Amino acid sequence: LVIDMSTISPQATIEIAKELNAKGVHMLDAPISGGSEGAANGTLSIMVGGDAEQVQRAMPVFQAMGKTITHVGAQGAGQTVKLVNQILVVGNCLAMCEALVFAEAGGVDLEKCLNAVTGGAAGSWMLANRGPQIIRRDWRPGFTINLQQKDVRLVMREADALGVPVLLSSMVFNLYRVLQERGLGAEGNHALVKALEYLSGVTVGEEAPVSGD
Repeated sequence: LVIDMSTISPQATIEIAKELNAKGVHMLDAPISGGSEGAANGTLSIMVGGDAEQVQRAMPVFQAMGKTITHVGAQGAGQTVKLVNQILVVGNCLAMCEALVFAEAGGVDLEKCLNAVTGGAAGSWMLANRGPQIIRRDWRPGFTINLQQKDVRLVMREADALGVPVLLSSMVFNLYRVLQERGLGAEGNHALVKALEYLSGVTVGEEAPVSGD
């Protein structure tokens, strides 16, 4: 049994699975979501494509690292759902960054603003986990811009093949490209806010002071 937990195109997954199946080898595509925090805490979301019997066979492996394990369909379906996840991730990230630039320009207390909106309908994992990092200007990655950009590129290629629009994803792709050109590809994907800062002339938050000995 081969379990592929990387993020690649659904079509590539199906082709690899066919070759393995022809040799009597089962394959599951099981990409993950949850960032470095989820990996460290064993709370990842795992979206699995493949035969149901093989999913059950692999369940002890999945349960060791994930909290939400969902069999989403046949081989390739795991990768399709992961790209759905990435569309939502970058859309949420862009909305968060846009909102924080707006809040900074409006002169409100960013921590109080974040606390207020996180508890309401606008709340999200991205806002709760990456919003505070942006306010502190902490660009340590749970997932880097370079890796996020790789996944957005997959989204755009698959969307083109399916004939569906991905407007936010396309916008984020181009904003990330600007940041990569500035040498920021190793920073966390929430550093997307820097592209909006360049456009607006507004800088969000401030770096936390470094405590001395």
